[in-house]
Amino acid sequence: MAKQLLFYDTAIPLNQQQHGKLSVVVGDDFGFSRNTNSVPLMTVEFSAAALEYPVVFIQADNGFSPVVVLGIKTNQNLYLTDQGVWNAKYIPAFVRRYPFVFSSNADGSQFTLCIDETFPGLNQDDKGARLFDEQGKPTQYVQNVLTFLQGYQNEYSRTQQFSQNLQELGILEPMQAQISLDTGSVFSLSGFFCVNRDKLKSLAAEKLAELAKSDELELIYVHLHSLKNFELLNERLSISNKALNSSIP
Repeated sequence: MAKQLLFYDTAIPLNQQQHGKLSVVVGDDFGFSRNTNSVPLMTVEFSAAALEYPVVFIQADNGFSPVVVLGIKTNQNLYLTDQGVWNAKYIPAFVRRYPFVFSSNADGSQFTLCIDETFPGLNQDDKGARLFDEQGKPTQYVQNVLTFLQGYQNEYSRTQQFSQNLQELGILEPMQAQISLDTGSVFSLSGFFCVNRDKLKSLAAEKLAELAKSDELELIYVHLHSLKNFELLNERLSISNKALNSSIP
């Protein structure tokens, strides 16, 4: 459904030599995510995200990962207004962390803070928050970014373990969503996986007990309940199409 870095174009290590005089403005403009129809989700976000988004799983080289679905069509974000405002109560952490991201070495033991140099909010006009102070040290703003990304990375590890557990249990299966518009057009969204309820129910009692004890059973049912939000995507798509048609002379 989507590549790993999505809207990151040129993410390079943050350093005083190149970025010592730069500031960054991070506001309410999420236009950078306009062409993204899904973003990664951490398990700690499931409860909040499941109120507004379908939470599903995608398969990659390293296994499965949960994502929230943002659009039906390729390169479509139905949660974004024409002005770049995010039209939902909860914004996934993957989106909120932009333009910053961690890169890691080969074995994942060391992480480096990077920034997307194509981000429009980067400037030399002292607008927003400075990245480095006059002594060339990272500002408190950058320290706060580091804290956020460190927490994100910790949750990423937990999320990957959860996904691996589901894979080993063999309860994930491919799913396809059919979206029908008032016009009669039908859109099909595939390439994602969901937990099979029957396979979940057929697990041995001790496995279900382990899932319940680790709170992973709750995560599974939150994921399953969130699939009803494909209906909300349908509504958003219909509204988007009506607005587009009304703007055509």
